[in-house]
Amino acid sequence: MMKLDFKNLTVRLKKLIKQAILYSIAFTFAVGLLVIEPSTVAAEVIGDSSTIPTPVELNNFVTSVVKNVEPAVVQINVSRSLDGVFLPFFGRSPGNRTAPTLQGVGSGFVIDTDGLIVTNAHVVDRADKVTVSFQDGLLLDGRVLGKDPITDIAVIQVESPEFLPAVTIGDSDLVQQGEWAIAIGNPLGLQETVTVGVISATNRFSRDIGIPDKRIGFLQTDAAINPGNSGGPLLNANGEVIAVNSAIIGGAQGLGFAIPINTARRIARQIIDYGKVEHPYIGIEMVSLTPEIKQRFNQSFNRQLDITSDRGILIMTVSGNSPASKAGLQVGDIIKAVNQQTVTKAETLQRLLDENGIDRNLQLEIERQNESIDITVKPEPLPEAQGRSMAG
Repeated sequence: MMKLDFKNLTVRLKKLIKQAILYSIAFTFAVGLLVIEPSTVAAEVIGDSSTIPTPVELNNFVTSVVKNVEPAVVQINVSRSLDGVFLPFFGRSPGNRTAPTLQGVGSGFVIDTDGLIVTNAHVVDRADKVTVSFQDGLLLDGRVLGKDPITDIAVIQVESPEFLPAVTIGDSDLVQQGEWAIAIGNPLGLQETVTVGVISATNRFSRDIGIPDKRIGFLQTDAAINPGNSGGPLLNANGEVIAVNSAIIGGAQGLGFAIPINTARRIARQIIDYGKVEHPYIGIEMVSLTPEIKQRFNQSFNRQLDITSDRGILIMTVSGNSPASKAGLQVGDIIKAVNQQTVTKAETLQRLLDENGIDRNLQLEIERQNESIDITVKPEPLPEAQGRSMAG
């Protein structure tokens, strides 16, 4: 009897388990139908706003940068009288005493809410009248506080009844090759134009790109820069100004050059404080030493020197009555270190000289005929006659 009852119990238990499984499947299927029922799904999707892109999410970082910075970017309008010049195509007859004028357009950006604007020196060079146009249509007269042709930086002052929008300044020393670069300006007079690229290279020395009258290590970018962009800001992905758009190479594509903002800020501060800029000068022409330069120097028919080093900065000429001449520097000397910092490139020495300033001793480690010599030079202000020379 016990065995029979156990068997019956087992059979009944199996039937109960089967029924439970069938009920479970049926319940799951029913729930599944409820979940995928169209009207219910539509209600859930519409009610969940997180699944619909908002206008903010649709914007990219360039849009955000432009929205924040563009109000502080301005168009610089300049005019220059050509008094004494007869130009028939200006509509001036010989009997007409009204002088023709040249019109020009550049860019700039506000660095101070009180109306201080940075642009390129070549934008306002010899300008008789300067006006500044803002994005919102505001037009103000501008006064050039000063300009520095050596670094191509100028500062304009405008008077506004209210505070003006200003840019955020970045740190150009932190800029790396490959970073995003955003240019805003007025190419060909087309106001509020934005172009995007990357930083193609850093520290392109002015001599390398064919403008030896400038003492700048440019940032190179492939963001499109055209006439009229000059003086406008080059920005990083955070909307910080990292450089001032300045130069292009004729006939080249994707090659634009901008003045690092750390240099521009230093020059602008001197213009604002003193109305001019004084550049330190020691009076040498120099070249980065390479095996090829060494060979050419040693084979030169008018040289009585024989240099053996392959690295350093070779002094090619020494100006008379210059700080270098007074300190005893000579042609053929090889500069190995400046203020205890090893140097192998002429642009590095130029940068250290600019950072050292005027009337502060510059300590040079010199190699002369295989002997090491320490020489102290005190830089002086760059003479005007030397203003367009890159001779340290």
